[in-house]
Amino acid sequence: MKIKGIISFLILCCTFLSLSSYASIMLSGTRLIFNGNKNEAVITVSNPDKTSYLIQSWVSLDGKKSSEFIVTPPLFRLDSLSSNALRIVLAKNNLPKDQESLFWLNVKAIPPSDPNATDSLLISLNTQIKLIYRPSNLMGPDASTAYKKLAFNIDAATQQLIATNSTAYYINLSSIMFNNKNIDNPGIVAPFSETKWKIKPAATNNHVKWQVINDFGGVTAAESQQLN
Repeated sequence: MKIKGIISFLILCCTFLSLSSYASIMLSGTRLIFNGNKNEAVITVSNPDKTSYLIQSWVSLDGKKSSEFIVTPPLFRLDSLSSNALRIVLAKNNLPKDQESLFWLNVKAIPPSDPNATDSLLISLNTQIKLIYRPSNLMGPDASTAYKKLAFNIDAATQQLIATNSTAYYINLSSIMFNNKNIDNPGIVAPFSETKWKIKPAATNNHVKWQVINDFGGVTAAESQQLN
Protein backbone atom coordinates (compact mmCIF):
# COMPACT_ATOMS: atom_id res chain seq x y z
CA MET A 1 0.00 0.00 0.00
CA LYS A 2 2.81 2.38 0.83
CA ILE A 3 4.55 1.69 -2.52
CA LYS A 4 1.29 2.29 -4.41
CA GLY A 5 0.81 5.53 -2.51
CA ILE A 6 4.32 6.75 -3.39
CA ILE A 7 3.82 5.85 -7.05
CA SER A 8 0.48 7.71 -7.13
CA PHE A 9 2.11 10.75 -5.53
CA LEU A 10 4.95 10.75 -8.09
CA ILE A 11 2.47 10.47 -10.98
CA LEU A 12 0.48 13.37 -9.55
CA CYS A 13 3.64 15.50 -9.22
CA CYS A 14 4.66 14.76 -12.81
CA THR A 15 1.18 15.65 -13.99
CA PHE A 16 1.34 19.03 -12.28
CA LEU A 17 4.83 19.65 -13.63
CA SER A 18 3.47 19.19 -17.14
CA LEU A 19 0.74 21.75 -16.60
CA SER A 20 1.21 25.26 -17.91
CA SER A 21 0.54 28.11 -15.48
CA TYR A 22 0.57 31.80 -16.29
CA ALA A 23 -0.38 35.22 -14.99
CA SER A 24 2.23 37.68 -13.83
CA ILE A 25 1.11 41.28 -14.12
CA MET A 26 2.23 44.29 -12.12
CA LEU A 27 0.34 47.37 -10.94
CA SER A 28 2.00 50.74 -10.42
CA GLY A 29 0.79 50.94 -6.81
CA THR A 30 -0.26 48.79 -3.88
CA ARG A 31 -3.31 50.98 -3.27
CA LEU A 32 -5.21 53.64 -5.17
CA ILE A 33 -6.46 56.87 -3.64
CA PHE A 34 -9.44 58.44 -5.43
CA ASN A 35 -9.44 62.10 -4.45
CA GLY A 36 -12.90 63.62 -4.25
CA ASN A 37 -11.82 66.77 -6.06
CA LYS A 38 -10.82 64.76 -9.16
CA ASN A 39 -12.97 63.19 -11.86
CA GLU A 40 -10.98 59.98 -12.04
CA ALA A 41 -8.04 58.01 -10.70
CA VAL A 42 -5.46 56.26 -12.87
CA ILE A 43 -3.23 53.24 -12.31
CA THR A 44 -0.89 51.46 -14.73
CA VAL A 45 -0.91 47.72 -15.35
CA SER A 46 2.25 46.19 -16.82
CA ASN A 47 3.02 42.81 -18.33
CA PRO A 48 6.66 41.70 -17.81
CA ASP A 49 5.95 38.22 -19.18
CA LYS A 50 6.74 36.76 -22.59
CA THR A 51 3.09 36.02 -23.23
CA SER A 52 0.05 38.23 -23.72
CA TYR A 53 -2.93 38.36 -21.38
CA LEU A 54 -6.53 39.39 -21.51
CA ILE A 55 -7.00 41.92 -18.69
CA GLN A 56 -10.35 42.24 -16.98
CA SER A 57 -10.86 44.94 -14.33
CA TRP A 58 -13.64 45.98 -11.96
CA VAL A 59 -14.27 47.53 -8.54
CA SER A 60 -15.85 45.45 -5.79
CA LEU A 61 -17.31 45.89 -2.33
CA ASP A 62 -18.02 43.01 0.06
CA GLY A 63 -17.20 40.53 -2.69
CA LYS A 64 -19.70 41.99 -5.18
CA LYS A 65 -19.14 44.25 -8.16
CA SER A 66 -19.65 47.89 -7.19
CA SER A 67 -21.89 50.20 -9.22
CA GLU A 68 -20.23 53.33 -7.82
CA PHE A 69 -17.15 53.02 -10.06
CA ILE A 70 -16.51 52.23 -13.70
CA VAL A 71 -13.12 50.96 -14.90
CA THR A 72 -12.07 51.71 -18.46
CA PRO A 73 -11.11 49.78 -20.40
CA PRO A 74 -12.90 46.96 -18.56
CA LEU A 75 -11.44 44.29 -20.87
CA PHE A 76 -8.42 44.49 -23.15
CA ARG A 77 -5.43 42.57 -24.48
CA LEU A 78 -2.09 43.38 -22.84
CA ASP A 79 0.82 42.29 -25.00
CA SER A 80 4.14 40.99 -23.73
CA LEU A 81 6.46 43.62 -22.19
CA SER A 82 3.84 46.35 -22.50
CA SER A 83 1.66 48.45 -20.20
CA ASN A 84 -1.64 50.26 -20.24
CA ALA A 85 -3.46 52.73 -18.03
CA LEU A 86 -6.67 51.91 -16.19
CA ARG A 87 -9.02 54.83 -15.56
CA ILE A 88 -11.37 54.52 -12.59
CA VAL A 89 -14.34 56.86 -12.86
CA LEU A 90 -16.91 57.62 -10.17
CA ALA A 91 -20.25 56.74 -11.78
CA LYS A 92 -22.50 57.93 -8.97
CA ASN A 93 -21.51 59.78 -5.84
CA ASN A 94 -23.71 58.49 -3.04
CA LEU A 95 -20.69 58.04 -0.79
CA PRO A 96 -20.24 59.72 2.60
CA LYS A 97 -18.77 63.21 2.41
CA ASP A 98 -17.35 63.22 5.95
CA GLN A 99 -15.14 60.11 5.80
CA GLU A 100 -13.28 57.81 3.44
CA SER A 101 -14.92 54.81 1.78
CA LEU A 102 -13.04 51.56 1.09
CA PHE A 103 -13.44 49.47 -2.06
CA TRP A 104 -11.27 46.94 -3.91
CA LEU A 105 -9.82 47.27 -7.40
CA ASN A 106 -9.62 43.89 -9.14
CA VAL A 107 -7.32 43.27 -12.12
CA LYS A 108 -7.54 39.75 -13.51
CA ALA A 109 -4.95 38.38 -15.95
CA ILE A 110 -6.44 35.70 -18.21
CA PRO A 111 -3.79 33.68 -20.10
CA PRO A 112 -4.26 32.58 -23.71
CA SER A 113 -5.33 29.02 -24.41
CA ASP A 114 -3.13 26.72 -26.44
CA PRO A 115 -5.24 24.86 -29.03
CA ASN A 116 -2.45 22.31 -29.48
CA ALA A 117 -2.07 21.49 -25.80
CA THR A 118 -3.50 18.17 -24.67
CA ASP A 119 -2.75 18.47 -20.97
CA SER A 120 -2.57 22.04 -19.74
CA LEU A 121 -3.97 24.12 -16.92
CA LEU A 122 -4.75 27.79 -17.47
CA ILE A 123 -4.76 29.85 -14.29
CA SER A 124 -6.34 33.28 -14.20
CA LEU A 125 -4.92 35.30 -11.32
CA ASN A 126 -6.80 38.22 -9.81
CA THR A 127 -4.69 41.03 -8.35
CA GLN A 128 -6.66 42.97 -5.77
CA ILE A 129 -5.66 46.28 -4.16
CA LYS A 130 -7.43 48.78 -1.94
CA LEU A 131 -9.32 51.60 -3.62
CA ILE A 132 -9.98 54.40 -1.14
CA TYR A 133 -12.38 57.19 -2.00
CA ARG A 134 -11.27 60.31 -0.14
CA PRO A 135 -13.76 63.20 -0.12
CA SER A 136 -12.32 66.68 -0.46
CA ASN A 137 -12.05 68.98 2.56
CA LEU A 138 -12.20 66.31 5.24
CA MET A 139 -12.13 67.71 8.74
CA GLY A 140 -9.33 67.00 11.21
CA PRO A 141 -5.74 65.87 10.53
CA ASP A 142 -4.52 65.09 7.03
CA ALA A 143 -4.05 61.55 5.74
CA SER A 144 -0.31 61.44 6.44
CA THR A 145 -0.70 62.13 10.17
CA ALA A 146 -4.05 60.52 10.98
CA TYR A 147 -2.37 57.38 12.38
CA LYS A 148 -0.82 59.48 15.15
CA LYS A 149 -4.33 60.13 16.46
CA LEU A 150 -5.03 56.48 17.25
CA ALA A 151 -5.95 56.06 20.92
CA PHE A 152 -5.36 52.74 22.68
CA ASN A 153 -6.80 51.32 25.86
CA ILE A 154 -7.11 47.94 27.55
CA ASP A 155 -10.35 46.18 28.41
CA ALA A 156 -9.22 44.17 31.43
CA ALA A 157 -12.46 42.17 31.63
CA THR A 158 -12.13 40.74 28.10
CA GLN A 159 -8.32 41.04 27.89
CA GLN A 160 -8.49 43.04 24.70
CA LEU A 161 -6.44 45.89 23.30
CA ILE A 162 -8.73 48.48 21.72
CA ALA A 163 -7.66 51.02 19.10
CA THR A 164 -10.02 53.96 18.56
CA ASN A 165 -9.84 55.94 15.34
CA SER A 166 -11.38 59.39 15.77
CA THR A 167 -10.38 60.53 12.28
CA ALA A 168 -12.11 60.35 8.88
CA TYR A 169 -9.36 58.13 7.40
CA TYR A 170 -8.81 54.39 7.08
CA ILE A 171 -5.70 53.47 9.05
CA ASN A 172 -3.99 50.41 7.58
CA LEU A 173 -1.72 48.99 10.26
CA SER A 174 1.59 47.54 9.07
CA SER A 175 2.59 46.31 12.51
CA ILE A 176 1.50 46.63 16.10
CA MET A 177 3.42 45.52 19.18
CA PHE A 178 1.94 45.12 22.63
CA ASN A 179 4.52 44.86 25.39
CA ASN A 180 7.18 44.12 22.74
CA LYS A 181 5.19 41.25 21.23
CA ASN A 182 3.91 41.42 17.67
CA ILE A 183 0.18 41.10 17.05
CA ASP A 184 -0.38 39.02 13.93
CA ASN A 185 -2.44 40.43 11.09
CA PRO A 186 -3.20 43.81 12.72
CA GLY A 187 -5.60 44.82 9.95
CA ILE A 188 -7.40 48.14 9.49
CA VAL A 189 -9.03 50.63 11.81
CA ALA A 190 -11.96 52.18 9.93
CA PRO A 191 -12.93 55.87 10.29
CA PHE A 192 -14.70 56.72 13.56
CA SER A 193 -14.45 53.06 14.61
CA GLU A 194 -12.63 50.62 16.86
CA THR A 195 -10.54 47.52 16.27
CA LYS A 196 -9.83 44.98 19.01
CA TRP A 197 -7.14 42.34 19.56
CA LYS A 198 -6.85 39.61 22.17
CA ILE A 199 -3.88 40.21 24.51
CA LYS A 200 -2.40 39.24 27.85
CA PRO A 201 -1.88 42.52 29.69
CA ALA A 202 0.57 42.95 32.54
CA ALA A 203 -0.53 44.35 35.89
CA THR A 204 1.18 47.68 35.13
CA ASN A 205 3.35 49.48 32.55
CA ASN A 206 1.67 48.14 29.44
CA HIS A 207 2.66 49.86 26.22
CA VAL A 208 1.85 49.69 22.52
CA LYS A 209 3.83 50.64 19.40
CA TRP A 210 2.43 50.78 15.87
CA GLN A 211 3.27 51.60 12.26
CA VAL A 212 0.95 52.02 9.30
CA ILE A 213 1.07 51.79 5.51
CA ASN A 214 0.80 55.21 3.88
CA ASP A 215 -0.78 56.31 0.60
CA PHE A 216 2.34 55.33 -1.35
CA GLY A 217 2.65 51.81 0.09
CA GLY A 218 5.49 52.78 2.41
CA VAL A 219 5.67 52.25 6.16
CA THR A 220 5.54 55.20 8.53
CA ALA A 221 7.78 55.87 11.52
CA ALA A 222 6.63 54.14 14.70
CA GLU A 223 4.31 55.77 17.22
CA SER A 224 3.98 54.54 20.78
CA GLN A 225 1.65 54.95 23.75
CA GLN A 226 2.03 54.04 27.39
CA LEU A 227 -0.99 52.31 28.91
CA ASN A 228 -2.01 51.78 32.53
